[in-house]
Amino acid sequence: MNETESIKASERRLAASSSTLHAVREELRRCIVGQEEVLDELLVCLVAGGHALVEGVPGLGKTTMIKVLSGILDLSFSRIQCTPDIMPADIIGTHILIPNVTGANDIQFRKGPVFTNILFADEINRATPKTQSALLEAMQEKNVTVGGTRYPLPDPFLVCATQNPIEMEGTYPLPEAQLDRFFFKIIINRPSPGEVLQIIDRTTGSYHAEPHSTASIEQLRDIRETVLLIPAAPEVKNYAVRICEASHPDGSEAEWVRYIRYGSSPRGAQALVLGGKVFAFLDGRLNLSFEDVRRASLPALRHRIILSFRGEAEGIETEGIIKHILQNVPDLE
Repeated sequence: MNETESIKASERRLAASSSTLHAVREELRRCIVGQEEVLDELLVCLVAGGHALVEGVPGLGKTTMIKVLSGILDLSFSRIQCTPDIMPADIIGTHILIPNVTGANDIQFRKGPVFTNILFADEINRATPKTQSALLEAMQEKNVTVGGTRYPLPDPFLVCATQNPIEMEGTYPLPEAQLDRFFFKIIINRPSPGEVLQIIDRTTGSYHAEPHSTASIEQLRDIRETVLLIPAAPEVKNYAVRICEASHPDGSEAEWVRYIRYGSSPRGAQALVLGGKVFAFLDGRLNLSFEDVRRASLPALRHRIILSFRGEAEGIETEGIIKHILQNVPDLE
């Protein structure tokens, strides 16, 4: 293949990946009423290979969104309802005794619900820290270790965990180490009155928006590879780093740092750049812009900035701090 043919093949691959991603996006929006930015952020997590922490009050369609996403891409889906009595073995799996033909027992590993493409952990903060930690290896390494044996998880593997922000009694806040494993923290707000009317029409009548299979796992992998090839100018990457640096108490002399105990980890900068690349690709562009980084800032950093005692006492929100950072950190040094 000469250089011209190679360029044309790359262009066809880019066009095919872009067309597939936009078809998935449109199918998501057809099945889900409103919440377009939330759907885009979920799609970014899936394409980037990162996990999503979704926060919202009950009844906003969190479960439906995740199930629709898995149906559109023909991905396997498992749901675990987190409660204080759920054990790590209930998620990962355990060894069991299976009688064989000789009458003796063989030890066999029975896989848990974590062996899936999309694991939906509902109300993850109701599980005990021991159970929450069972997900750490799976989220970071994409495998689990049981009895000294390592078992790889399916590819792709995405954890979508939810939290209810209004019922905190009897919950166990996620440790910072686990929060940092989530690529985005996505906030779902209540729908508008017009959107509620659409939801009523869809759920109390004969109409049902069933998701149609729109893309395959192989096409999703092609999209991931394409996104990784999107160039990022040194100035834009430096901008992402400076945003994260401004979130540290010792990284800036700005007024907001008095409310921060710990700032973003390097994973935050990675999420800004990679998430920004996916946003750019969703917009039909093959270059990472400053605006793409800004668009990724809230979901990428809102769970990575830890407030100080003063910040908590004064009711400061991390989103407000992030907005101040974006207003004060210039695009170029």
